[in-house]
Amino acid sequence: MSLRRKLLLVALCTLALPVAGWFDVRQMEALLRDGQAQALLASAQVVARSLVVTHALPPADGPSWYVQVASSPITVDGYGDDWAPLTPWSQPFARRGRLLLAEDADGFYLHAQVADTHRTRADAEDANALLADHLILALGNAAGTRRYLLASAAPGPVNALPLDPPVPGLPEQINARWQEDGSGYQVELRLPRQRDLQSLGVGAYDASSGGDRLAVESRPLRRYTPALSGELAQLVPAGVQARVLSPAGWLLARSGRLHGSNDAGRDPGWFASLVYRALLATRLEDANLWAQDVPRLDTPEVAEAAAGKPLSVWRSGEERGSVVLAAAVPIERAGRVEGVLLLEQASRTVPLLANRALFGVLLTSFGVLLLAGGILLAFATRLSLRLARLRNAAERAQRNDGRLDGQLDTDRFPMTDDQDEIGDLARSFEKLFVAVGGYTDYLRTLASKLSHELNTPLAIVKSSLDNLEHALQERASLPDQAKPYLERARDGVARLGALVRAMSESSRMERSIEAAEPEDVDLRDVVRGCADGYRPLIGTRRLDCELPAAPLPLHGAPELIAQALDKLLDNALSFTPEGGWLQLTLRATADGAEIELANAGPPLPAAMHGRLFDSLVSLRDKATPGDAPHLGLGLYVVRLIAERHGGGVSARNLDDGSGVAFTLILRGMPRHRLGG
Repeated sequence: MSLRRKLLLVALCTLALPVAGWFDVRQMEALLRDGQAQALLASAQVVARSLVVTHALPPADGPSWYVQVASSPITVDGYGDDWAPLTPWSQPFARRGRLLLAEDADGFYLHAQVADTHRTRADAEDANALLADHLILALGNAAGTRRYLLASAAPGPVNALPLDPPVPGLPEQINARWQEDGSGYQVELRLPRQRDLQSLGVGAYDASSGGDRLAVESRPLRRYTPALSGELAQLVPAGVQARVLSPAGWLLARSGRLHGSNDAGRDPGWFASLVYRALLATRLEDANLWAQDVPRLDTPEVAEAAAGKPLSVWRSGEERGSVVLAAAVPIERAGRVEGVLLLEQASRTVPLLANRALFGVLLTSFGVLLLAGGILLAFATRLSLRLARLRNAAERAQRNDGRLDGQLDTDRFPMTDDQDEIGDLARSFEKLFVAVGGYTDYLRTLASKLSHELNTPLAIVKSSLDNLEHALQERASLPDQAKPYLERARDGVARLGALVRAMSESSRMERSIEAAEPEDVDLRDVVRGCADGYRPLIGTRRLDCELPAAPLPLHGAPELIAQALDKLLDNALSFTPEGGWLQLTLRATADGAEIELANAGPPLPAAMHGRLFDSLVSLRDKATPGDAPHLGLGLYVVRLIAERHGGGVSARNLDDGSGVAFTLILRGMPRHRLGG
């Protein structure tokens, strides 16, 4: 991974800043909401105590029937179409009955539906009416209670039969409608508006199941009370909606409406609302469960408050971007819960403040991130450029053989005047290259110096041996014991002389290779000419030459290439037995050419693979007396020629073990020499 990418990753660590800010904003939002919840709960408890003290809430004793407000005119026809808006809040009675009660300015309405698939029919006036399926209706006021029998042998109008003596304020006759279908029957009736009607009893008798024929379930009536609503309006703080509920959740009074607060300045957009709900707000209750225009709230929070436990809950608001805080507290009198007070306050202030805080933190954090990332990227870029400059200078200063090519100014290296760590590194590189350059120059001239210095002592030793031999021969014949030693001394002198001449020749050859001028040549002609010249020289051995069909141009020195092939052939002939084979192959590559010379013979030792093309390394036998010594410069010259042409040389054993192959890789010499 590059240095710039590493520093970019370091810059990304500053992302911890917006994450920490997000946690802080969430904590702030939770604290704001908790403070609002505590304040609203305190207000709700104060209002609840006031309602108890002023006796504004009628006392409740056990379950009650709730009378809804008719939202549309009701036609008494025995069908439930007019009751559709109120049906979700029907109240169960008996075992399989559902009861709906409503009132408007014109009267009091009742709709009872009983599930009964096995019918026994009789009219209310029949003697056996109590043995058939029927309803018992009980009306009660301050003067007493009176029961009525409702039964019918067929669908249609029904007159209720009084079962008890008259009671002041209660009707003598009740007209109703009876309808049936396969699932049971329905009864619908209307009474004149009875403001003093306090209780209602309903009972359904199923002849197929038996039981008490006159049983009724009598409960007090509770309804929405405008007087209680007016009292509530005087106690509730401004901007807060209040609802008084029965312990079962029925609406008894209401004051105020929910309106989002505009204290924060403006309505939040859809994106701000989405951010708040997704990133900041803790769990919000569904707004549908807290609908404002329903006669009953059946939520766990209302149930807990009815059990005597005050609590608060946050829910989504009906308006976009708003949240609603609801506080539910029990209304208790003498240790008994008689109702639930629900205060609700809509607010956009908390979401807007939290959003603004979050956006502020995020913008600041991302600004810091971008600034830090830009600074680190600029620093990394500058550092990378300086290191690249240092690397390029080092690469230009050295060659494959370790020599310096003079691309640097005299005794100078880039950035050596800088006072930071890169400057220290540049100064260390400069010292290193000065030392390496001096040592390399010493090694380059060592061969010529040694060859010059060794010529004189070798001449002295050789002349001394000649004089010794003449002196011994003048006195008498040369002793037989001295002849082997004299021959060995002469052989050693000859070998040293050959070594000195080879070292001198090697130095001259390196200089001639460097000085060779390139030209555009067709390698096919060069290789073909060499192969034709080698065949008369290889004796009984066979040489095959494989050339490409198309011309293979290369910008190089043909005499050097031919010299390299001469060295490779000389090496191959040394190991190819009489009658063996040689294979010379020329191939084109993507960036130049390859010349391969394979020959039959022994494989290469594994230990020599990395040293075969070094100077003074040879695999030929050096111990045969009288033979000319082999100094191992041939393959070294081949390597120098290949490197002069931008390539290299390699050796490998053939896969079948029949011999070895040497590959000369050529890419061409540069057309313009650097420096000058």
